[in-house]
Amino acid sequence: EKMGPNARVFRTYIDRRAIHDKYMVEEAKDGVDVLLVSASLFSAVVTIFVAQTKQSLQADYTEMSADLLFEMIDLQRYIASGTSLNIVAPPSFNPSTPLFASTTSDWVNGLWYTSLALSLTTALVSVLVKQWLHHYMALPSGTPRERSLLRQFRFAGLQKWRVLIIIGLLPVLMHTALAISLVGLMIFFGTLRHHVAGIAGAITAVSYTAYVMTDILLLLFPQCPSRISRYVTFSTSCTVTWCSTP
Repeated sequence: EKMGPNARVFRTYIDRRAIHDKYMVEEAKDGVDVLLVSASLFSAVVTIFVAQTKQSLQADYTEMSADLLFEMIDLQRYIASGTSLNIVAPPSFNPSTPLFASTTSDWVNGLWYTSLALSLTTALVSVLVKQWLHHYMALPSGTPRERSLLRQFRFAGLQKWRVLIIIGLLPVLMHTALAISLVGLMIFFGTLRHHVAGIAGAITAVSYTAYVMTDILLLLFPQCPSRISRYVTFSTSCTVTWCSTP
């Protein structure tokens, strides 16, 4: 029978669909693997910076102890010299007063925490996408007709839930996290000595400018080997399509 469970049309469909799916899934998995590794390494680096700068949002008890020690030494000096203690300056801090971090510390920590959240989100979604793709390629045994219907059912689900668009948006999240972290890094450099901030800030600015230029160069020179712009262009077009779809 032409449309029986073992009909040739179903076997041909499975073979051709397998070639198409293999190319599609392998390309998607390669990009997701790169993003997963990059997001994991990036999150580890940002975590180190956050662990250091979060102390600026908390009370520095070491500095408080040093101030108290100096005050005790001054009191002993005044007592030994017979000077009135009324002229002793009050302490420069009050432990009961709430701590207010500087505006710079708020900005740096806020930007780096946001960057960390975006990179962790990228890593999490990348793991989920790998599971979705693995499930999509795993077909149970059965007749060619059953396998064809199941393959088409899963492919329709892949399109309905816009999995490829989600994969295309992952690089955008990663690029945004990198940009936000570099902005925080530039602000952090501003709190250092001027020559240190100038050198480090210049290197950071040049590095990110070169990173962004890889997108612009591909628009100007189609033979440019950059693949970053392909992700961004694909993501933008997919987003427009998604938003315009009723």
